[in-house]
Amino acid sequence: MGNSTSSPAAHPRPRRHRKRRYNLFQRLFTGCTSSSLSTYSEDPWPEVDHEKALLRASAASDPKLAHTLIPTQPSSSLAYYTVAPQTSTQIGDDTGYAEFIKEYPEYRLTWIVDSLRRTDFSRLERTGETYVDYMGGTLYPESLVKLHAEFLNSVVLGNTHSVSNSSKLALDCANEARSAVLSFFQAPSDYTVVFTANATASLKLIGESYPFGGGSTYVLAADSHNSVNGIREFASHRGARYTYIPSTSTGSFDLAVGKNLLLRHRPRNKDLAPCLFALTAQSNITNSKTPLGMADYASSLGYHVLLDAAALAPTSMFSLAEHPVDAMAISFYKMFGFPTGVGALIVKKSFLAELKRPWFAGGTVDVVQVPGSIVTRATDIHEQFEDGTINYLTLPAITDGLRFLSAYLPFLPLRLSCLLRYLIQSLLRLRHDVNGKPVVQVLSRRPGRRLRSVGQQSDVGSLVSLLFLDPSGKMIPNSFIEHAALRRNISLRTGCVCNPGGAAAMLGITDHMDHICPGVTLHEFEQQIGRELGVVRISLGLASNFEDIHRVIQLASLIANSQTREAMIAEWHQSNSRASSCVTTE
Repeated sequence: MGNSTSSPAAHPRPRRHRKRRYNLFQRLFTGCTSSSLSTYSEDPWPEVDHEKALLRASAASDPKLAHTLIPTQPSSSLAYYTVAPQTSTQIGDDTGYAEFIKEYPEYRLTWIVDSLRRTDFSRLERTGETYVDYMGGTLYPESLVKLHAEFLNSVVLGNTHSVSNSSKLALDCANEARSAVLSFFQAPSDYTVVFTANATASLKLIGESYPFGGGSTYVLAADSHNSVNGIREFASHRGARYTYIPSTSTGSFDLAVGKNLLLRHRPRNKDLAPCLFALTAQSNITNSKTPLGMADYASSLGYHVLLDAAALAPTSMFSLAEHPVDAMAISFYKMFGFPTGVGALIVKKSFLAELKRPWFAGGTVDVVQVPGSIVTRATDIHEQFEDGTINYLTLPAITDGLRFLSAYLPFLPLRLSCLLRYLIQSLLRLRHDVNGKPVVQVLSRRPGRRLRSVGQQSDVGSLVSLLFLDPSGKMIPNSFIEHAALRRNISLRTGCVCNPGGAAAMLGITDHMDHICPGVTLHEFEQQIGRELGVVRISLGLASNFEDIHRVIQLASLIANSQTREAMIAEWHQSNSRASSCVTTE
């Protein structure tokens, strides 16, 4: 009649999939230990990659640098320590790397990630691709895919809605993944996990189920992803109001303004007219992080708090024990690259009980009267929100992916902060050869507090949003930058990246937003503004290294040179002409 089987479940036979997957994991991640992530082995500086060889060469040529470039031996032990054969890859500018290390010697503390780059992301060197679009999606580690493929080839998994051995094993894996997610985010016992397709699906689940009413208000920041903006449609449909906290020119919002707006629209009757506050933990375009204390403040006023953590979770540690929001949305492909098509809503069970789903489906119910109108929902509350069959073949990869990421996550804020600072400084130093004018305009928020040790958290994300300028100071079209990057095998992102509020604030066109007419197209809006809209976004992540940012700087240097820039523009125009010709022919 619903999800229930027609007969009582037999006692499941003992299963050893956990031990088997653990052994597979250990075999693929050779040399790994379970030691503290913030400590190091007696010899933490083996010949792990070509960057260290460059260090030693630089130190040999300049003895004054030796004490800065060659590290002393820390003590203790190192987690997830991996050693792989040497490669012949060379960074294009040895002097630039030595300069980088001299300015950011703390980067040496993250060499374990250089080893990871060589063992799990060697395809970047093989293909010659420079990947700087981690905010769009993290690259998957090769060993995670191999581990999952080997596991799938060694077991039989079935639909979790049955009682067969294969189904019980799949359900066991799903519950293990659910527990791993809760543990990773340090969630107290009153939380559960609803598996979804991605963070967008998680946000939509809240929007369609939240009990908006005539006196309710939905509060959100202008610097939010469109998946957060979209919830306003559900609010309006049910007669609720929505209001935006305006963005600063570098994203997020002024805390005093935000608190005042929340206070003004606070719920007067939480039972009859509940109010929802959606907080973007980290912007995907402005690089701003909003202090999580805002979630605590909104909760104290009686709001339900929904946290969009899709951009935060891949490179920052977050604890639900410290900031117990009502619900949090994430996408796993943004965290560790594989699998795609799986996200999660990490949510308080008490909050789920207040939500009212507008429909039911297979997987969410126990009994359905047909014909009739009686419906009994599934007993486990998370099942009431997981429509149909969950993605049971990929959920074991979530458990392993979280285990994998937990080993490297403490190193990422320090590493990426060093790379981002150097990238921004280098781009801002570039000048056009004809008149000395700047080549770029950085729009996103820049790092403030400098990190010095592993485990510290950055005050911003790991991206830079910018515009390229010609010698007259006019914006170079983003479509040209995209073409130039494509020709040089650089994967980056241009446009408003699904965050129109953040983009408008940085570009200074917020007032134009007030005059948009219904049905306007992007092309029409750009004609009104007089230029292409959006930014060039360069985002760093799990496998980023110095060579990646060096190649981005090289691209910018080509644009700074009048001769190479004109040649690149001619090539771009020729490419556009060929594309137009093909369209006309068809």
